[in-house]
Amino acid sequence: MNVIERIKDQLENNPVVLYMKGSPDFPQCGFSGQTVQILDLCQAKYMYVNIFEDPELREALKEHSNWPTYPQLYINGELVGGCDIVIDLYKKGELVTMLAAVGCVAA
Repeated sequence: MNVIERIKDQLENNPVVLYMKGSPDFPQCGFSGQTVQILDLCQAKYMYVNIFEDPELREALKEHSNWPTYPQLYINGELVGGCDIVIDLYKKGELVTMLAAVGCVAA
C-alpha cells in the first residue's frame, strides 16, 4: 500500500483523524497540544497519527490536503483545518456538533 492509499484508508475507516506532532499524551508542539485539549473538552473519540513517525506520510499529506501545516483535523474524511480553525469552531459550538454527527463524542 503506497502512502496515498494509507492516507485514504485512514480517512475512510476512521470518522475523526488528527494528524499531529507527537501523541495526545505527549504532544510535540503547542498547536497539536491545543488541538488535543479542545478534542478532550468535546470528549471526542478519534484516531491520531504522529507525523514524526512517518516522514513519507508527513510530506504526502501536505499535498493531499493542500494544507502545509500540522496539526490537521479530519472529520468524515474532510479536512476541517488546523489549530486556529478547531479553536474557532469549538468557541462557536460547531465542533461538538460536527463530532456528534459522526458519532464521535462521549454520550
